[in-house]
Amino acid sequence: MNLSDFDYELPESFIAQTPVEPRDSSRLMLLNRQTGEIEHRVFRNIIDLIHPGDVLVLNNTRVMAARLQATKAETGGAVEVLLLRQLDVRRWHVLVGGRRVNPGTALVFGDTGITAEVTETLEEAERVVQFSQPINDRLDEMGTVPLPPYIHVPLANPERYQTVYSRQEASAAAPTAGLHFTDELLLQLRQKGVLFAYCTLEIGLGTFKPVAVERIEDHHIHSERAILTAENARIINETKLAGGRVIAVGTTVARTLETAGILSEGGDPANPAQSVDACPWRPVIAFERDTNLFIYPGYRWRVVDAMATNFHLPKSTLLMMVSSFAGRENIRHAYEVAKQAGYRFFSFGDAMFIA
Repeated sequence: MNLSDFDYELPESFIAQTPVEPRDSSRLMLLNRQTGEIEHRVFRNIIDLIHPGDVLVLNNTRVMAARLQATKAETGGAVEVLLLRQLDVRRWHVLVGGRRVNPGTALVFGDTGITAEVTETLEEAERVVQFSQPINDRLDEMGTVPLPPYIHVPLANPERYQTVYSRQEASAAAPTAGLHFTDELLLQLRQKGVLFAYCTLEIGLGTFKPVAVERIEDHHIHSERAILTAENARIINETKLAGGRVIAVGTTVARTLETAGILSEGGDPANPAQSVDACPWRPVIAFERDTNLFIYPGYRWRVVDAMATNFHLPKSTLLMMVSSFAGRENIRHAYEVAKQAGYRFFSFGDAMFIA
């Protein structure tokens, strides 16, 4: 398929710059992926769409204060460092913004007493840097929570870019489908008999790097660390066996669950089409590993029955994933309806429930 198949026009005025309050007052589009039928709700109405015995699967990752400002020790030139992934105690995979940030470049992080050296050049602006000391406990002092580049309004409360259930601080971006949930809404769902399971996908370059090739099958998606524990795998499998639905809150959860389904059949997430297993659904297995699963139309879904998600950028891998799940024409039509109805797009925007 071609990259142009996943393009659409979006005036900048549709891009949400600030989150709504309260969280669950955002709008919710209900899309029937079998018929293409569309309904309009408010997000808190999602409680009417999730049934007792369904399991809601949430990504409990937390966004790090991953945007760091530095200067070159030799010239004083400004460099922005975006932490993507920790490689060991002192080494990190990062994105850099600045000129001639090459191996051997020494960086100084303000008056923190912490320095770093660029040790390796990866693709484009990606680098490996080694800090002078571990920085995990210093991030709140050194950096800020990175907002997507299309958001130009400062965020008054950084917690508003975290889900209320975030726990594992390891991501460079938020699992934004989960930003709509409040503690009260989660409690109401639990009281209704909805089950909960959690996974962790450390959101990094694989989620938000633009697709730069015209033939999407040629796109190289970056790996992201994903974890599904045995206890959460058990909850998901028992839900399936009892006839309940597995509902992914966001594309990162969907990627994790489908990785677990592929692994359970002995497959490789890098080549999911190689599997010939005809089972109508796959049990998931516990795992902790990198996943480079790239889901686009033609993919055979194994685990996810329904998905809550936001409206995604043109030509993005996330738009390709939801197009695979709901059908490309259904998504294309839904996005046009959303624009006509004045929905807000992207990270702080409104949501869809696809079932």
